[in-house]
Amino acid sequence: MTQLLIVGPPGAGKGTQASRLAQTFGIPTISTGDIFRSNIKEQTELGKQVTAILDAGDYVPDSLTNDLVEDRLAQADAQDGYLLDGYPRTEGQVEFLDAVNERRGRGLDAVVRLVADHDEVIRRLQLRAAEQGRSDDTDEAMRHRLEVYERETEPILAAYAARGVVVEIDGLGDIDEVTERILTALSVRGVAAG
Repeated sequence: MTQLLIVGPPGAGKGTQASRLAQTFGIPTISTGDIFRSNIKEQTELGKQVTAILDAGDYVPDSLTNDLVEDRLAQADAQDGYLLDGYPRTEGQVEFLDAVNERRGRGLDAVVRLVADHDEVIRRLQLRAAEQGRSDDTDEAMRHRLEVYERETEPILAAYAARGVVVEIDGLGDIDEVTERILTALSVRGVAAG
C-alpha cells in the first residue's frame, strides 16, 4: 500500500508527474477537481451541493470537500493506496485526512513537492494558454494563482515537513528526468513500486 500526496505550483508539471506515479505504483490519482466534476456530471447529491455553492460564487467548504474525498478513498481502487492531488488545502483538511488514514491503518508515505522557478512556470503557463486558446490565462492571473498557491500550501507543507515526510523535487527539466528524481527520492524514503 502506497499513500502519497503531490503538490506544486500551476505549470510545474504536477498533473503529468501524478499520472506517471500513479501508473508506476498501481494506485489511482485522486484529484479534488476531478471529484467535483464527476459528481456534478453524475448529478449526485454531493454534486448538486457543489453546483449550488459554485453557482453562488462561493468556495466549497472543507466539510463537503472532506466528504467527497472520504467517499472516493472508500472506493475499491483506492484500497491499496492513492495519490492525492489538490487535497488537502487547509489545516482542517490535513486533520481530516489524518483521521481517515488512521482508520485505514496507515499514514502518508510521502508528500512530493515539485519546486519550480516562477519565471519558468509563467513561461509554461503562457505556452499552455496559447496552445489551448485560454484567454483567461493572463500574466496577472497566472501570477495571482502562484501567490494563492504559495499562501495556501505553505501551512500544509510546514505541517508535513514537521513530520519529515516532504520530499522536494526540482520540477524543471525533461519529464523523464523529473520522474526519475521523484522515484529516487521516494526510494531513499523506503517507498518503492512493488
